[in-house]
Amino acid sequence: MSAERAWVGPGLSTHAGPDESLGLDRGGVGQRSYGEIFPSKLPLFPIARTQTLYRPAHTGLRSRVARIAILWAVAAIIALAAWLVPPFAQPEAYHQFADRRDLLGIPNALDVASNLAFLVGGALGLVLVVRGTQASGREAFLDLGHRWAWGVVFLGTALTCCGSGYYHLNPDSPRLAWDRLPMAIGFMGLVAAVVSERVSVAAGRWLIGPLVMLGIWSVWYWRWSAAQGVENLNPYGAVQFGSMLIVLLGMALFPPRYTRGSDFGVALLLYGLAKLGEHFDQQIFALTGEVLSGHTLKHLLAAAAIGWLLRMLAKRMPVSCPQ
Repeated sequence: MSAERAWVGPGLSTHAGPDESLGLDRGGVGQRSYGEIFPSKLPLFPIARTQTLYRPAHTGLRSRVARIAILWAVAAIIALAAWLVPPFAQPEAYHQFADRRDLLGIPNALDVASNLAFLVGGALGLVLVVRGTQASGREAFLDLGHRWAWGVVFLGTALTCCGSGYYHLNPDSPRLAWDRLPMAIGFMGLVAAVVSERVSVAAGRWLIGPLVMLGIWSVWYWRWSAAQGVENLNPYGAVQFGSMLIVLLGMALFPPRYTRGSDFGVALLLYGLAKLGEHFDQQIFALTGEVLSGHTLKHLLAAAAIGWLLRMLAKRMPVSCPQ
């Protein structure tokens, strides 16, 4: 290796890693110095010019193949379970929310208005994705595939404001489809983001379209099956909860390319609390003296989860290759 030194940033590896033999791009950007990609506002340290960016080589080929196989196997099990489990129909009682107060002529006002939090989080996220840089001027994404995936996440979030707001004006199952459609898109974008950033940029790029179509199909199939008299919510359930499992597995099995990976855990915790709020809608409304319902709280906590992910993207930095 040449003794010539250049000021470049962290996150470099001299190893190409085993990905090429699998036909997968780990998201490296080839023989480019860090300074060519990011401005010089990062804390810098000297490292060889010829090193390659983001080619983690912390494990052997066999281990990587096994971890990818685990991810595919779990995805297959989720799909198989959705197919084999008896069809689950949407209970009509779900639409009977605790807080039905009208304010300023808006029915179910707080359940409707709380969706504005999704618009704020989604819009701010889209601004970051379109701009592509953090407030410091540092690039927010190492690869365009990462950027696309997060764009889908935030687009789905912003559209959830419209779909969920429309649903809560007059809750019923047909309107609920417009609530769940953008949510399914956002869930699939999150899976694509984790795959792109942790497993393979090439795989993330290839999967983002099919994943989004899968999310859309799961909602369409639910309404189509209801029209046929055999309502089946299983595919949508697999998309929502299965995506969270895939995200957790991806985080556990593959190393991060960015710092602040623990922020994913905080966001998932907030989303879990949101689901608890949804489940205990009536009880929370009673405990708060009929000030705040569990479903309104669900919207706020789910939006907070998106806000935490946005905070992660705004603050994180590339990491050095794990050993």
